[in-house]
Amino acid sequence: MEQMFTVIDSRYRSKKPLIVTTNLKLEEIKNPPDLAHARIYDRILERCAPILFSGKNFREEGARATKAAAKEIVSKG
Repeated sequence: MEQMFTVIDSRYRSKKPLIVTTNLKLEEIKNPPDLAHARIYDRILERCAPILFSGKNFREEGARATKAAAKEIVSKG
């Protein structure tokens, strides 16, 4: 957590660009669970413009296909 803060704080203080990707919802970033997260999230929100990308979760689809294939193998066994 401290390493993440150091990287983000360094970019923040130098006013250099920062691109952050996360699976967190914007509400989770705006309402951090503790002070350590708040320190990081505040800096991110001040420097970054949130953009939501929505769509299919390809890993989830792949997992379903793998599970179905495994069931088929087990049922034949």
